[in-house]
Amino acid sequence: MTDLSEHRPFSESQAAPWWTRAVVYQVYPRSFADSDGDGIGDLNGIRSKLDYLAELGVDVVWLSPVYPSPQHDNGYDIRDYEDIDPVFGTLDDFDALLAEAHDRGIRIVMDLVVNHTSDEHEWFRESRSSTDSPKRDWYWWRKPREDGSAPNGWTSAFSGPAWTLDETTGEYYLHLFAKQQPDLNWENPEVRHAVYAMMRRWLDRGVDGFRMDVINLIAKRAELIDGPERGAGDGFVMGPQIHEYLREMHREVFDGREGAYLTVGEMPGVSIDDAALFTDPTQQEVDMVFQFEHVSLDQGAHKFDPIPLDLVALKTSLARWQVGLAETGWNSLYLNNHDQPRLVSRFGNDTDYRYESATLWALVLHLHRGTPYVYQGEEIGMTNVRFESIEHYRDIESLNHYREAVEEFDQAPSSVLGAVHAMGRDNARTPMQWTAGEQAGFTTGTPWIAVNPNYPEINAEADRASGTSVFAFYQRLIELRHTNDTVALGDFELLEPSHPTLYAFTRSSSSERLLIVANVSDDPFTGDLPLDVSTAELLLGNYPVDADLPLRPWEARLYRL
Repeated sequence: MTDLSEHRPFSESQAAPWWTRAVVYQVYPRSFADSDGDGIGDLNGIRSKLDYLAELGVDVVWLSPVYPSPQHDNGYDIRDYEDIDPVFGTLDDFDALLAEAHDRGIRIVMDLVVNHTSDEHEWFRESRSSTDSPKRDWYWWRKPREDGSAPNGWTSAFSGPAWTLDETTGEYYLHLFAKQQPDLNWENPEVRHAVYAMMRRWLDRGVDGFRMDVINLIAKRAELIDGPERGAGDGFVMGPQIHEYLREMHREVFDGREGAYLTVGEMPGVSIDDAALFTDPTQQEVDMVFQFEHVSLDQGAHKFDPIPLDLVALKTSLARWQVGLAETGWNSLYLNNHDQPRLVSRFGNDTDYRYESATLWALVLHLHRGTPYVYQGEEIGMTNVRFESIEHYRDIESLNHYREAVEEFDQAPSSVLGAVHAMGRDNARTPMQWTAGEQAGFTTGTPWIAVNPNYPEINAEADRASGTSVFAFYQRLIELRHTNDTVALGDFELLEPSHPTLYAFTRSSSSERLLIVANVSDDPFTGDLPLDVSTAELLLGNYPVDADLPLRPWEARLYRL
């Protein structure tokens, strides 16, 4: 068996960074736990659930934004980077959360949203006040073209144009997302150093790192902003300065600072080669990236054009990233987050085989090489929601898509709503289902978005009391990553790459070889497993132990060969 330590930077457990065997849990604060009955989750609600998270075994909690915000994009439009929105609590509440999490051995990672601010941020207020404002070039301003139109034809990620005309000065400003989210101009060093200073203050407060929202969009190509009608991605995805900016950020924020920090960059459109450079430890940019290739495979012409899962394509994609970052770099592992539909509804069977398909995907994901991310509710098998009317939805992306598709493109409302049911971001944002009690135990008031009606059956209390507990399965997976060097650091090899329903791969180290087999199907798998398991040890499975049976529907097994 190959000794991987000869060529893998993180193969020796004693030398590997702490996050190679860590598991991150993402909290969406608005929807996690409400302590004061106003219907919106808050910091004290999160504090009340720290023992739950400690029992699960996670090492890091990543908080989606809790800064002051007008909430046009649920907190990703930040009014003030230095404070806490009153709806979530106070800085004292944050300090208490931080201290109590650290007491339990849990690190806290903040969301860093610095591609754009809110249009209510003082920086933008000053920038738009006059063309002579000292902060004018902190954002992307351009004069109209001769016909009065926008500088170019780019469109926003949330529908409509990416440029809005500001009547005060008669110029357009760039916003890659909502018009209330103007993009910062990172070519201005004053912008960069203001951001770095803010980051340092959060680290001084005790924060353990940052998840960086769409961070590869901060580097724009100015010559394309000024008019050429090329694809928008040519102008703002992976601009030529991006590595320079991230290295500068690391140098200005983290160099010379004691502590064990985590940095992960969300990077739409990133390639494997790019990711290897971003996460190469010698480059000192980020520890890992979030890429989107695998969560785009069930989309047709656009996000709201869902198509059935092609397991071969998914296996191929994830394996490419495993191999591509094996020599240098590190993978993040996720199938759920605040922007994605619920995993068990998207890639599993959330009715007849909800427990089995939830635990199958958990085993498959956590046994890949990389740092796993668990999104709140994933650990109890929460499902998508199917609200009967678009009026029940809150997500700006879904609402804009529905309006545009129905009003401008004359699509049938029922068809458009069906696509929102399948792919809308509110699937992940309905309140955490804690109990079978009123409002799923999330709040004593009226929740900001309705609770999924299935909460009497699917909730943390019921799951943990069940003989088939998704939570307990996640506990075991997290424990394996903490204690088993092969799970954390071993080599990856995909088996049966063209099989339409069997997901099989090995993880290998100098001391052992593990086999993962999973039947991604409502039908039994009756063929032969790719390797002989007659003398293998079954370490974990999601059905009662019976190694002589073929793989049952949605059955997953972990063997030590």
